Amino acid sequence: MHKPLILTAAAAFVLATPAIAETPVLTVLTYDSFTSEWGPGPAVEAAFEETCGCDLQFVGAGDGAALLARLQLEGPSTQADIVLGLDTNLTAAARETGLFAPHGITADLALPIAWDDSAFLPFDWGYFAFVGNKGAAAPTSLRALADSDIKIVIQDPRSSTPGLGLLMWVYAAFGDAAPALWADLADNIVTVTPGWSEAYGLFLEGEADAVLSYTTSPAYHLIAEEDDSKVAWAFEEGHYMQVEVAGKVAGTDQPELAAAFMAFMVSDAFQSIIPTTNWMYPATAPAKGLPKGFETLITPAKALLLSSDEALATRPVALEAWRTALSQ
Repeated sequence: MHKPLILTAAAAFVLATPAIAETPVLTVLTYDSFTSEWGPGPAVEAAFEETCGCDLQFVGAGDGAALLARLQLEGPSTQADIVLGLDTNLTAAARETGLFAPHGITADLALPIAWDDSAFLPFDWGYFAFVGNKGAAAPTSLRALADSDIKIVIQDPRSSTPGLGLLMWVYAAFGDAAPALWADLADNIVTVTPGWSEAYGLFLEGEADAVLSYTTSPAYHLIAEEDDSKVAWAFEEGHYMQVEVAGKVAGTDQPELAAAFMAFMVSDAFQSIIPTTNWMYPATAPAKGLPKGFETLITPAKALLLSSDEALATRPVALEAWRTALSQ
């Protein structure tokens, strides 16, 4: 008597299975802090899934520079549909992989520089800075920092975009004198971490006087913690700019979803999440403006930025100067 019921249930399961399997999945390869519970990932996922009828899955791959290494290793076999978290120091090398397709998005970007890149679309930007404690002795330049006894934590340029940004910052400010600056700065460095999160954590634990981060980092403490004890140091040589970007993988099996995500990325729904989760400046102006507290941040007197091609050519030279200084 029960057999027909069992067959009916089984048949219903078989009929239901294709519908479940048809939910499209969009895979976004990004850095770990983006996907963390306090990062933009959860809010971005919820907002995009409200409109896409899809399953948006973020895959963390360490820090920003590790994304490029992973792509170079995986090549066309990558399962990523979107790569989010490269910056202009990496885009020329990323373009050389041949893995990216034109994004086709036109947006009213609110960047301090002109933008014309058909493959990579910005989602936020900021300035690198050393962040220390309010009231402590603060150097006014990279040179003054190198000449001081201040202890700092930095990130590895081979795996971290802030670490690579510091290499470019030193090179942009000092040129051929960069190796000498690194030689003097080496004894200030307590440790080099794989990524930003580890470095910032060590600073907060009191393991160093300052950490390589962003001019926007104090906004987190001020807004999220009501703590004004952290400050970014303004340096006379200027501050190196970071523009973070995303690119659509040419071999994606979800081209329409990937295109929809790229368009969503520069919408207010995405951009309004960035300031108080990624603690960076949004790539497009939020409809409600920047959160209260951002007006307290320092504005570099001079912005430094190498073109993507210059960064690609400079990277091996700058990396060797850094490695030589730290090995002595």
